[in-house]
Amino acid sequence: MTKINQLQKIIDSSDNIVFFGGAGVSTESNIPDFRSESGLFKTLEEYGETPEVLVSHTYYLEHTEEFFNYYKKNLIFPDAKPNPAHFKLAELERRGKIKAIITQNIDGLHQKAGSENVLELHGSIHRNYCQICGKSYDLDYILSEDGIPRCECGGIIKPDVVLYEEPLNNGILNFSNDYIRNADTLIIGGTSLVVYPAAGLINYFNGDNLVLINKSETPYDNVASLVINDAIGETLSKIR
Repeated sequence: MTKINQLQKIIDSSDNIVFFGGAGVSTESNIPDFRSESGLFKTLEEYGETPEVLVSHTYYLEHTEEFFNYYKKNLIFPDAKPNPAHFKLAELERRGKIKAIITQNIDGLHQKAGSENVLELHGSIHRNYCQICGKSYDLDYILSEDGIPRCECGGIIKPDVVLYEEPLNNGILNFSNDYIRNADTLIIGGTSLVVYPAAGLINYFNGDNLVLINKSETPYDNVASLVINDAIGETLSKIR
């Protein structure tokens, strides 16, 4: 039996699937990941800072204009379109197979593809709030502003994305824990499972089938029911 056939059998026999995805889910939408040779962290070299510094809360506070210059140039891809992975996951949700999509991505492509129950661990580029009055702004407003985006009240508009040194949203984290704990199948795709606390979510899984779909190895390959080392969009496009 091929690995695709194994995956198909697991999905067919499951009624409570949770999908947990990382940056690799969006690479087939031409959004670079972080740690590969062509990833976003390579773009940091021209700034002379490490990733942990340039996209940190401290850097945002102390070098706000430089932060936004990098953020708008390298972390926002307004023309990106959902790929076969996003569409297949949305289809499986409509069919009642997938109960929740938990993502480390901030691009909003799962929602664009039609998924509804999406838990965004690291926030979203599409939500932005004034730090003084709390007024919300969309992505178009952020992109239209030169330099530091400001509210009509004068406050800085901060993207609702989790930076280094910032905690994950406890509510979203707790919901994610609950969905994973109650799932019969957990499909993890496009993540190396090395970034915590998000990677630690796998420890809440008590179900029958742990499926890992990633181009490279992960620390959990040896405990998975099925490991597929391939692009996730290409893999899921073969599922009925």
